[in-house]
Amino acid sequence: MKAINYKNELFAGLTVAMTMIPESLSFAILAGLTPLTGLYAAVLMGLITAILGGRPGMVSGGAGATVITLIALITSHGVEYLFATVVLAGLIQILVGLFKLGKFVRLIPQSVMYGFLNGLAVVIFMSQLSQFRIVENGVSHWMSGDALWIMSGLTALTVAIVYAFSKITKAVPASLVAIMSVFALVYFLGIDTKKVVDIASVSGTLPEFHIPLVPFTRETLNIIFPYALIMASVGLIESLLTLSMVDEITNTKGVANKESVAQGIANIANGFFGGMGGCAMVAQTMVNLEAGARTRISAIIGALTILLIILVGAPVIEQIPMAALVGVMMVVAVGTFQWGFLRMLNKMPKSDMIVGIIVALITILLHNLALAVLSGVVISALVFAWESAVRIRVRKSTDENGYKVYEIYGPLFFGSVNAFLDKFDIDTDPEQVIIDFKESRVADMSAIEALNKLSEKYGEQHKHIVLRYLSPDCRRLLRHANSTVEISPDDPAYHVMPE
Repeated sequence: MKAINYKNELFAGLTVAMTMIPESLSFAILAGLTPLTGLYAAVLMGLITAILGGRPGMVSGGAGATVITLIALITSHGVEYLFATVVLAGLIQILVGLFKLGKFVRLIPQSVMYGFLNGLAVVIFMSQLSQFRIVENGVSHWMSGDALWIMSGLTALTVAIVYAFSKITKAVPASLVAIMSVFALVYFLGIDTKKVVDIASVSGTLPEFHIPLVPFTRETLNIIFPYALIMASVGLIESLLTLSMVDEITNTKGVANKESVAQGIANIANGFFGGMGGCAMVAQTMVNLEAGARTRISAIIGALTILLIILVGAPVIEQIPMAALVGVMMVVAVGTFQWGFLRMLNKMPKSDMIVGIIVALITILLHNLALAVLSGVVISALVFAWESAVRIRVRKSTDENGYKVYEIYGPLFFGSVNAFLDKFDIDTDPEQVIIDFKESRVADMSAIEALNKLSEKYGEQHKHIVLRYLSPDCRRLLRHANSTVEISPDDPAYHVMPE
């Protein structure tokens, strides 16, 4: 077992905390919530998922992906309905984990992963540009003049320090060095630039337990359930995709169902302790991994650091220049982008290229990660179904008994039944016909119905068909559907590989 590098875990946790604070504040304010609602979410999500989650190295917090889905509810019904919705969303996520539905993240193709990460990289980068806006007399506008030049210069300096220091040593996270260096430069030279305090105050107390003040009626459930279902879906999709991403980077394997339960427990805690809820955060997870963290310790340190800042450290943290945090997040965005996807564009199948681009565009234009991923999965599934449908093949022969044998290659399902039926020469076939499924399988009700129709057509000409070499699961499928097609009793045992 590899020894834990506690120094890396400590520094990574501190860096994650620095980058998570402005994001949590920004999304809370965007949703019309108090700043502490976002910070409490960062603490509760980060701490609970780090302890109970299924993936060391992941970081969760008050993510914008989930709170954006609740803005309409907050506007129409208020913050207490938000808390009730977050609790219900947490219950849904726990059920997903308990019923072991998290494994379906494996159905997400690599092209969708590429599109998701590339779109998210662009979203992370573009979201940093909003920090180049300032509010004066209640009006938000872009920086100009000296303010713009100072902000741009400090951001560029941060990026340069991150890249340069990472080449020198990995002993200390380059992101943390860059933040502290720019902070020191601004503080000691008295440079006037946008700071964390210009977004909102981060000072507060411990979160207090309270039951959401909503009527416990069917009408309330009708209001919050659709929002809870969307939030739970978005949160799990982003969390499980992040889990898969960390699996690839660290060459280890997380537990999707355990992570689903942990996300649910964390969201329930948010609803009862005044947090806006959340999910895994890709950007902060990348910061964590690039800083050398590989255990749960860094995420725990990050969450506790934010709590400590809320309680006693606000006066210091509020003076951190936003340019330093913007620079770090821009580096993260560049690192998140899958540049290999661009190099492989002319080598990969066109369908995969189109799926990756569509997922990226939906992520960028709509900021809806769930819709982007689901769209990519659906398109990929349709492409696969079409290709499988047109590739079904049949080899015809006659055995020593004079029986006509049709050897089927490729799955028999709703997309391939028409091509399958066209392969048979009913009028010229002998009285006995064998359909060999050794290299095929009966996949769905459409396939069963096609076999029944084929049996009827042969029967009308007083001919007989027998299915041979069906796997046990195909036999059960036909038996449960009360299919009238005869199955050969002399087949050898073919077993489906267990999960």
